[in-house]
Amino acid sequence: MKVKLLSRNPDDYVRETKLDIQRVPRNYDPTLHPFEVSREYTRALNATKLERVFAKPFLASLDGHRDGVNCMAKHTKSLSTLFSGSCDGEVKVWDLTKHECVRTLQAHEGFVRGMVVRYCGTSFFTVGDDKTIKQWKMEAPGYGEEEEPLNTILGKTVFTGLDHHQKEGVFATCGQQVDIWDEQRSSPVRSFTWGVDSFSSVRFNPVETELLASCASDRSIVLYDMRESAPLKKVIMTMRSNTLCWNPMEAYYFTCSNEDYNLYTYDMRHLDRPITVHMDHVSAVLDLDYSPTGKEFVSASFDKTIRIFPKDGGHSREVYHTKRMQHVICIKWSADNKYILSGSDEMNIRLWKANAAEKLGVLSPREREATNYSQKLKEKFQHHPQIRRIAHHRHLPKNIYHQTKELRIMKEARRRKERNVRKHSRPGAVPVVSEKEKHIVTVLK
Repeated sequence: MKVKLLSRNPDDYVRETKLDIQRVPRNYDPTLHPFEVSREYTRALNATKLERVFAKPFLASLDGHRDGVNCMAKHTKSLSTLFSGSCDGEVKVWDLTKHECVRTLQAHEGFVRGMVVRYCGTSFFTVGDDKTIKQWKMEAPGYGEEEEPLNTILGKTVFTGLDHHQKEGVFATCGQQVDIWDEQRSSPVRSFTWGVDSFSSVRFNPVETELLASCASDRSIVLYDMRESAPLKKVIMTMRSNTLCWNPMEAYYFTCSNEDYNLYTYDMRHLDRPITVHMDHVSAVLDLDYSPTGKEFVSASFDKTIRIFPKDGGHSREVYHTKRMQHVICIKWSADNKYILSGSDEMNIRLWKANAAEKLGVLSPREREATNYSQKLKEKFQHHPQIRRIAHHRHLPKNIYHQTKELRIMKEARRRKERNVRKHSRPGAVPVVSEKEKHIVTVLK
């Protein structure tokens, strides 16, 4: 004889305490939920709309400089400390949690061209238009003490860039040549030149720490190995690159900001063409910085906007601007991947959220679950026309909107002309050149 019984486990439906929410049994059989996709689509649409409603990226403005902010540096050990150098030679140390300046020092005469914090976080270096490299203590001087640098090196020419080795007491400067310095010596250990009159930026590779790269005024990007006596190779582009930044997670990728309004991501092993061309700015791109995850980077431009690009995306996912912000000269992404800091012409440093609609502060478990669920829904339906339109739409200042339109028309006219020339030429006489190859002149080894 067969007896059928209902077997229930009380753990599935009994509350542990009276404060818990009631547990509802659910059957996940898809045949019982015929409208699940349409319900999820509606939720995804609402989540996308709410994301645009809550997108308020601007957090704070750090005032105090008396001239344009020319360079910034992150502390290697402290998240809340920021260094900034201005065009009048002044260096300020900021406490980002309190949004206030904790220390000011007159470091140089003329522009502060570069700043970097030592890998151990005990001191920092600055270079300026007065041809000096100065090393400063991290702690402010005690009561009655003078603000004096730990070490001063007088160079022969103006230095335009500076970066420190990730593991050793070695740093690199650039100006008329790229110099490698030992902290214990007052003359460079090694100097690299390759027929160039000046360099604008030099950066150490964060993973392969012996490698470094620089941007030169002859429109080239040069790669070096500190163990070699001569540079490794260089790629010459159609227009000059201003700065470059290595991907902190994938050591062989670097991105450079260019005068032709674009950014180019290269694989250092194959310099004959960039991996991605990032387009959206309508004026020269002056600076960029990678997020610590290596998945995105932020760029600062002369067109008074900041844009966030995916590392493999041709167009930006976000654009930040304010009415008062002028040409953005320097940009940094905080080491906790949450904030972006920008320094601009009108003497201001601005603090932005890296994710515009993210809620800051402590989230309750239910809030976090709801956020994660909404995020998954948006990813699931991201290619639906309505959702994609709302998620991608950004309001732009009128002049940038019109410049973008104008550039699009110019590009289309060039493309049309090229097509017509090819149509009326001998087959193969006018080859098809991809967007990636258009901007490369040659690669020298």
